[in-house]
Amino acid sequence: MTGIAMPQPDAGIIERAPQIVAALREVLPDDAVIWDPEETRAYECDALTAYRCPPLAVVLPRTTAEVAAAMRVCHRLRVPVVPRGAGTSLAGGALPTADCVIIATLRLRDVLEIDTENRFIRVQTGVTNLSVSGELEPHGFFYAPDPSSQLACTIAGNIAMNSGGAHCLKYGVTTNNLMGATVVLTDGEVVGLGGPEMGPMGLDMMGLLCGSEGQLGIVTEATLRILPRPEGARPVLIGFDGAEVAGECVARIIRSGVLPVAIEYMDDVCLRAVEAFARAGYPDCAAVLIVEVEGSVPEIEDQIARIREIASALNPVEFRESRNADEAMAIWKGRKSAFGAMGRLGDYICLDGTVPVSKLPYTLKMIGELSRRHGLEVANVFHAGDGNMHPLILFNANKPGDLARAEAFGADILRLCVDVGGCLTGEHGVGVEKRDLMGKQYDPADLDIQMAVKDVFDPCWLLNPAKVFPLDASQPWREEAARR
Repeated sequence: MTGIAMPQPDAGIIERAPQIVAALREVLPDDAVIWDPEETRAYECDALTAYRCPPLAVVLPRTTAEVAAAMRVCHRLRVPVVPRGAGTSLAGGALPTADCVIIATLRLRDVLEIDTENRFIRVQTGVTNLSVSGELEPHGFFYAPDPSSQLACTIAGNIAMNSGGAHCLKYGVTTNNLMGATVVLTDGEVVGLGGPEMGPMGLDMMGLLCGSEGQLGIVTEATLRILPRPEGARPVLIGFDGAEVAGECVARIIRSGVLPVAIEYMDDVCLRAVEAFARAGYPDCAAVLIVEVEGSVPEIEDQIARIREIASALNPVEFRESRNADEAMAIWKGRKSAFGAMGRLGDYICLDGTVPVSKLPYTLKMIGELSRRHGLEVANVFHAGDGNMHPLILFNANKPGDLARAEAFGADILRLCVDVGGCLTGEHGVGVEKRDLMGKQYDPADLDIQMAVKDVFDPCWLLNPAKVFPLDASQPWREEAARR
């Protein structure tokens, strides 16, 4: 591995692999346990493919009871567990260790309840994000969080990383739409948290659980807030001849009090790739914004008029307003294709640092300077409305030293985000990618409080090892756990 240290696997656990697999097979169906190295290789990494390690075994349960049974075995035998959804994590959140058992939620696919009167849906967490809205469409409802990977990513992973998406500016990210959860704790105990009530009493356990990255338990069922489909929606495309000017436009729209459902940003590097890939018909300029508003026809017209007035003061290259569904689809086509289009240019690292919207122009300027300093090209495509940046750093994985340069560049961008008042991650999570930068955002006392919370839920420190917390900071906690 380059740049990211991982603890040495426990040789004693690896030696006991046959015993561990046998114990799992005793309590689970025959097809629920995978241990052949050729089969477990499919689980050796997530979407951060630069780092790989085949696990000791993989468990594929279909019910909460089966997850609990597997967790009890691993707890009894002191085997680390890595929870895994669809493996779309871009931060190494599901990266296994050689002495771990992966417990994946992919077979937990049932829709358990739809209640449009009380506006919630209850699902097993292996269902994909997009399929939730698909289930709701006949009822005239939808589920708001929409990560770019929504076709593949699952609700389990969305909860673990507190995922967002293009349309979360207005409706919030996963934590704003998670009402309840069934959680299997590290010793196999099953607990229910929250529920469909609009304001559950007591501690905010949903706030603690959402974004905890598999450090506290495995979520097997989730109750999600659903919303009626809006009367209408319409995107506009605004092109600018300067990246910083586009950033300023975003800041002015937010300051004006207009609340679009989405504001998306793409720079010239991304635009060139998108045009070659998707033929979206975007203007040849330095940056493009896609701003979508929704509501009744008069509401939409009023919001677009106000956005046009704001943009006009900044001399846009183009202001394109969609008038029908086909034109709206054409505006979104390139943005939806952006990550695939960038992949045609070569290898890239995708970051997700978040900054205050008012700092977007300065941050974009500094990213350009960092690009020149590190000698690597960067494309900026991101959720601009809430400052959730996604710099894509291009590099050549086959060129010695290029990955290390890209990682150093990425670390500098994330430090910049914190320096301007933002944070290390908006929706991808910390995983292993940002683990060693946590000390930039949190002081030792802050980290100790976070690790104390983990220690309550996972006193043996078996869940998702070597993630989130810097190894040197967590060493005393792990040593104490080993003595218990």
